[in-house]
Amino acid sequence: MRSILSAIRCSSPICLEEHRKNGSVDEVFWEGVDKILTVFETEMNHEEKSPYSFIRKNCSYTDTLSRDGKGAQVKSGIGLIWSGFRPSDDSCRYGYLIPSNMFAVVVLNYLKEIADFVGGKEEIAKKAEEMAKTVKQAIETYGTTHIWGLGDVYAYEVDGFGQYNLMDDANVPSLLAMSYLGYEPESQEVADNTRKLILSEANPFYYSGTKLSGIGSPHTPVRYVWHISKAIEGLTAPTKEEKHQMIHELMETDGGTGLMHEGVFVDDPTVYTREWFSWANAMFCELVMQYCGYEIKK
Repeated sequence: MRSILSAIRCSSPICLEEHRKNGSVDEVFWEGVDKILTVFETEMNHEEKSPYSFIRKNCSYTDTLSRDGKGAQVKSGIGLIWSGFRPSDDSCRYGYLIPSNMFAVVVLNYLKEIADFVGGKEEIAKKAEEMAKTVKQAIETYGTTHIWGLGDVYAYEVDGFGQYNLMDDANVPSLLAMSYLGYEPESQEVADNTRKLILSEANPFYYSGTKLSGIGSPHTPVRYVWHISKAIEGLTAPTKEEKHQMIHELMETDGGTGLMHEGVFVDDPTVYTREWFSWANAMFCELVMQYCGYEIKK
């Protein structure tokens, strides 16, 4: 779902005038939008309507989908969009990936704004607006749970039947990236509680070591923290002091390479996956720009 959402986000209203001048918002664009909305509508009723399945043999269970490729059963028609895989490329435990649905709400509102700006696309604007409202209501209804001693939090994944997965993954969309993506929660308290949860060992993929602490991923070895998650932690930090601390930690854990990596071993920054990782490098640059007072318009 991330790739579909990113395609629309790249045509956000900030760039619309330029897109209109060079003709990139043309009928081919709108045909693509129509197909994306159709996929979303289908996957909101995954059990009954989706033809999608995925099976890979002789692999880790995280590289394939259960139930003959259909994935774990979900409750259809509740307003959430189904995903088979996470942004990390690991399979979802439960098919309603809440961070991706949050991203969908943001992008659908972008789409409505694009359609209004271009004109003559009232039907698409209405469909995008209504779908955004439906998905957001479903997130707030089905995507939260109560944690004793903390309060209500967003789950990472749910199935609509009451089962939920409390965690966060370094890859974006993530719960940590909620405000970075532009999702506006109904309750800021729930968002704050969620941040506390996922930046603690209550998140099974939060690791602490002698050199680094932060969120990793099941996609890389245990006790490896991702530079992407540290950059997102900085980009969403409420104070400039915290942002400075994240920049310092990233620079101190580059393993002497001057570059950002994928996962870094928490006790030894010279042990890492991917010598350089363009996504992580870009996120580091964005964090530094934000710290210096420059915001990337979305």
